[in-house]
Amino acid sequence: MHPGAWWLWSISLGVAATRTTNPILLALLVAVSAYVVATCRPAAALWARSYGAFVRLALAVLAIRLVFAVALGSPIPGTHVLVTLPEVPLPHWAQGIRLGGRVTAEAVVFALYDGLKLGTLLICVGAANALAGPTRLLKSLPGALYETGVAVVVALTFAPNLIADVQRLRAARRLRGRPDRGLRGLLQVGLPVLEGALERSVALAAAMDARGYGRTVAVPARVRRTTTALTLGGLLGVCAGTYGLLTAEGGSYGVPVLLAGLAAALGGLWLGGRRTPRTRYRPDRWDLRACLVAASGAAVAALLGVADETALHPGV
Repeated sequence: MHPGAWWLWSISLGVAATRTTNPILLALLVAVSAYVVATCRPAAALWARSYGAFVRLALAVLAIRLVFAVALGSPIPGTHVLVTLPEVPLPHWAQGIRLGGRVTAEAVVFALYDGLKLGTLLICVGAANALAGPTRLLKSLPGALYETGVAVVVALTFAPNLIADVQRLRAARRLRGRPDRGLRGLLQVGLPVLEGALERSVALAAAMDARGYGRTVAVPARVRRTTTALTLGGLLGVCAGTYGLLTAEGGSYGVPVLLAGLAAALGGLWLGGRRTPRTRYRPDRWDLRACLVAASGAAVAALLGVADETALHPGV
């Protein structure tokens, strides 16, 4: 499966999650992403284990949102008081902020809905990371973004590789009957881990240098100016169109501006890729399955875009 299809599918689910606060719909999005990750992710890949970390991050975000709503109050008025906490008096310049006081059911439910929406968005991003590894996605990037993509991939894979080294060294110490927990075990594992990270960095630098990383070819000045104008204008159009899609006021101009921005940005990236000639070993093909996966995610986002507002945003 083409990695771009998984990313488009996950981003579409994330866009759908931003359009609703209905806990049933958000739970369905999480369930679908979890099922797809459980059945389609490669079990042997290191980056396939990242989904659980994103789920834990989403739960932490939800808990923090609820704690803030209870401790700092909520702008949502309510009549059903659950508990009254001791309120800390604040100076006059901190008006609008309170610590403690009444905790209403309406405020807690609103915070729960809001936290669920953000948590679902994080889980959708985690699904993309688990289904499509960053190294595979790097091969599909345009030539203009290749160098930036390499830097991003190296940064994204540093932590998983570090965790894998720690797990491998701790398992080796357990087999030898040595302690692998506590401060002493951490200190004895830390030096080999750093040594392995340094060796991996040196090997990566040597491989990049051997493959001619960073080489460019000369292009006319007119092409460079056109590339810059298309890329910047396209990115601005994508930002404006995305803002229009995510807000109720921009529903009329969101889609046209987004499509125009995407077309301009893709044209700029295609022109910019002419400066960095490179080859792809076994490139991922965009086949019918990839089209169906991307279309299924886009269909979910489109359906939630035209659904009834009362169903998407239930009252508290």
